[in-house]
Amino acid sequence: MREFATEPPVEVRVGDALDAADATVAVAESCTGGLIGSLLTDVPGSSAYFDRSVVTYSYDAKLTALGVSRESLDEHGAVSEPVAREMAAGVRDTAGVDWGVSTTGIAGPEGGTPEKPVGTVYVGLAHRGEWGSGDSYTRVERFEFDGTRTQIKEQIARRALETLLEAVDA
Repeated sequence: MREFATEPPVEVRVGDALDAADATVAVAESCTGGLIGSLLTDVPGSSAYFDRSVVTYSYDAKLTALGVSRESLDEHGAVSEPVAREMAAGVRDTAGVDWGVSTTGIAGPEGGTPEKPVGTVYVGLAHRGEWGSGDSYTRVERFEFDGTRTQIKEQIARRALETLLEAVDA
């Protein structure tokens, strides 16, 4: 029977890509509660590219730790595209890193609505370009996952890392 090579876990591939690009990352986590930071630090040598994970679960934490605007939180709620965007840019800028990643969502089993069912997440990505280059950007993607609370959190964390990997490799 022939064995097939399996791809390394996403956290290893992200580390290799960041290391090759001489880039750094910080993470602002809400619904994932530190899981992305945990995955990244599971990789030996991650201190070369991983700066921090800030768990901002409450509105107040998002406001004070990341500079998410009160207006965005009031108007759109924590689980929203504008908040994910501000979280990603906030952690990028406060940490002074090349990449900021954010997650804000509803892991369940309760708390969902018809517009935002359980499993809904917004993953934010912010890149720092050189001053004056116009290369800085933020973008957000919405996803919906199924499963238990723990399964949803893991899917969100891995999807956030895949989003980062795709951008670093681009």
